[in-house]
Amino acid sequence: MSDLPEDDNLDPEGEGPKVVASDELEEALREATRAVGEPKVDCRSPGVAENAAKSPDKMTIELLSQELQDLKNLYEEKLKESEEQIEQHLRLQAEFENFRRRGLKEKQESLKFGHENLVKDLLSVVDNLERALEHGAQKAGAEVKGILDGVELVHREILGALAKHGVSEIEANAQTFDPAVHEAMGQIPNGEVPANTVLQVLQKGYVIHDRMLRPSRVIVSREPAVGEASIGVEGGGE
Repeated sequence: MSDLPEDDNLDPEGEGPKVVASDELEEALREATRAVGEPKVDCRSPGVAENAAKSPDKMTIELLSQELQDLKNLYEEKLKESEEQIEQHLRLQAEFENFRRRGLKEKQESLKFGHENLVKDLLSVVDNLERALEHGAQKAGAEVKGILDGVELVHREILGALAKHGVSEIEANAQTFDPAVHEAMGQIPNGEVPANTVLQVLQKGYVIHDRMLRPSRVIVSREPAVGEASIGVEGGGE
């Protein structure tokens, strides 16, 4: 016989002593189980009860959707700023290109026409030399021939220098009258040539490259009236 006292709490299957929980302990266990199993909701915060009822996946999708919308709005804002900057850059580039072209054009015109006023002054000298040659030819004599040769040489040199700078004479004699390059100083009835034909050049005209320096002053023909005689012009020009 064993000396150990019999105990009603011993496990009859020999697995050790069995602890019997009191009613208070069982109630505490049930409270703890409920606290762990059920989410704790703070009803004082608005919308918390509603969010607590939602599943975690649905809340995640809503958060990602909101974040995606924010990113989309940010992208559209940055895209608009980028388009405005590109437009401004293109506008500035166009303005710079126009400025560069104007500067280049002004430089080219300065090289071509910068001496225009000087040439106009020299044309008066050319006119005087031509008048001297014409007057001397009418009174050609041995005593003035040497002087005329010198004047003619100077005349040719001046015309050559002007030609190097793009100055050329306007063709006028026997040409059809062109108001763009000719200035009519009078009309003469002449049935031998078509009307508005240049019969005489009173003053030669010149251009510098494609720009007018001065027009040719001319006498042009017209159809004779009935019973009007044709009038010719001696010399046909200067």
